[in-house]
Amino acid sequence: MGYGDDIVGTSYTIFHTEEDCAAGAPARALVEAEREGKSAIEGWRVRKDRSRFWAEATIVAVRNDSGAIAGFAKIVRDVSERRRAQEALDRAREALMMSQKMETIGQLTGGVAHDFNNLLAAVLGSLELLKKRLPTDDPKIQRLVENAMQGAVRGASLTQRMLAFARKQDLRPAVVDVRELVRGMTSLLKFEAGIGVETRFPMHLPKVKVDANQLELAILNLVPGIRAE
Repeated sequence: MGYGDDIVGTSYTIFHTEEDCAAGAPARALVEAEREGKSAIEGWRVRKDRSRFWAEATIVAVRNDSGAIAGFAKIVRDVSERRRAQEALDRAREALMMSQKMETIGQLTGGVAHDFNNLLAAVLGSLELLKKRLPTDDPKIQRLVENAMQGAVRGASLTQRMLAFARKQDLRPAVVDVRELVRGMTSLLKFEAGIGVETRFPMHLPKVKVDANQLELAILNLVPGIRAE
């Protein structure tokens, strides 16, 4: 620990950190060693140059022939490398658990998305047939059916992203005109009567490179009362 004869006559608390000394840890260790015969603990210890290291410290009570305490013997081992190895092992275990958790979520997501995609296909097919049989002289009804079909198509697109996540596929960024994308979503945001949607864009809004499906999902989640999860 860097000390020589200059350590003689000083308190053994010099090996402890200021925090341990303030908390009374050195004194408690001596009391435990006197009571139990030995005290063993791990913690930070301080060298002469004031650098710290993780130590395994053992204090043994030394008694004379009459059984009275004659002093204490202390052994300090630098176990910093062992501690680093344990921390690395703990991080590896945590990463493994997270990987297994994500794999399980991916499998669950893939199963749900697959079933939901089949349901949306049936809904979209039925809407297409309904549109063909509706009277063409009522534009309001035609518009409602169009909105429903757009919602089904976007829902199917979302399930594809869920399937992509389950298969650990990368997103598909492309150059997107945000104004056109938002204007194309306007009808999806009018779910209740009396709710109006107003969009404002800068005069020179540059295009962005993004996964269009993910951007649509983010925008839907910004609208109060609508959650596209």
